[in-house]
Amino acid sequence: MNQNLALSNGRIFTEYQVIDNHAVLVNRDRILAIVPVNEIPVGFEVIDVQGGNICPGLIDLQIYGTGNDLFSAELTVESLSRIDNNLLKQGCTSYMPTLATNTLAVFKTAIDVFRKAQSKIALGLHLEGPFLNPAKRGAHPEELIIKATKPLLEDLLQGQDVVRIMTIAAELMDQECIDYLQEQGIRLTLGHSTASYQQATSAFNKGIGMVTHLWNAMSPFHHREVGIPGAAFSHASVAASIIVDGIHVDYQAVRLSKELMGERLFLITDAVAACDKGVYQHVLNGDHYVMPDGTLSGSALSLLQAVKNCVQQVGIDLSEALRMATLYPARQIARDDIGNLRSHSLANILVFDSEYRVQQVVFEGQLII
Repeated sequence: MNQNLALSNGRIFTEYQVIDNHAVLVNRDRILAIVPVNEIPVGFEVIDVQGGNICPGLIDLQIYGTGNDLFSAELTVESLSRIDNNLLKQGCTSYMPTLATNTLAVFKTAIDVFRKAQSKIALGLHLEGPFLNPAKRGAHPEELIIKATKPLLEDLLQGQDVVRIMTIAAELMDQECIDYLQEQGIRLTLGHSTASYQQATSAFNKGIGMVTHLWNAMSPFHHREVGIPGAAFSHASVAASIIVDGIHVDYQAVRLSKELMGERLFLITDAVAACDKGVYQHVLNGDHYVMPDGTLSGSALSLLQAVKNCVQQVGIDLSEALRMATLYPARQIARDDIGNLRSHSLANILVFDSEYRVQQVVFEGQLII
């Protein structure tokens, strides 16, 4: 296969520019440059994208499964590989496999499986629990929610190098545990929490830099106590993920959140897969998933669909909606080689048409679709 590609005849979405009449050059697994179409070098295989939109590959920092695969229900290398491949077809070239509250044994197995899989697409694990507040547990089983202790965390995480994000209820976690998690290089995010404005702000000031699925499973915004949403809106640097399916969060709430948070708001899918075994038995209910008792449990979104919803339902400009699914999540995990089309960044590229249908996907320089 030609290791020099030129994606041409499309609208190119870089970080803050939209460029026409240019081509994205790919050399091996890296972006080489963006050049005028009449300057494509000899030796490059030209891919005519027929007017499609060219952007960085999408990045999802919270997703549990896709297709028929829920990672926590089948902790195997093969399951993770199928999730990898399904997400690539959707234009998602980087993601964090996420596990909701479960037994510590399940988390340990997931860590081992992830390490064995050596996925190039999955960036690391996101553990959403078990250190949450039962009062805001959502679909998380109350009997599996526990209080963190340093010995417990050391037993779970000692020597591991794959857990990258952990959602916690900071109001129930001792500071020595928070310090330990941060020492392990784990990005902490506040979620499934009853934290007040003051408690949330204090947590943010101590280095908890994100909020998990803004508005969902957290203290509400009230005119006498603005809770976690108010603390996130008011803080200068804290970021928040949000599920834009029109079910988890009303589109007007998304619009207001975007106006208040700007570049600190980014997209996740929180997507699950149909499952009839294990702790999380997700049932597809039209365009979202519920538990057997009807509790909302996860989305049926793709990240590209979330971008589409931002544009068509919320009124966010396409270039900004794409940054919410590329550049901004990359910032949250301190990766400057993905989520952009800069020279020397990884050649992870999505091309989609005016109907938000995937046309081409390039992953590490290889044309997948």
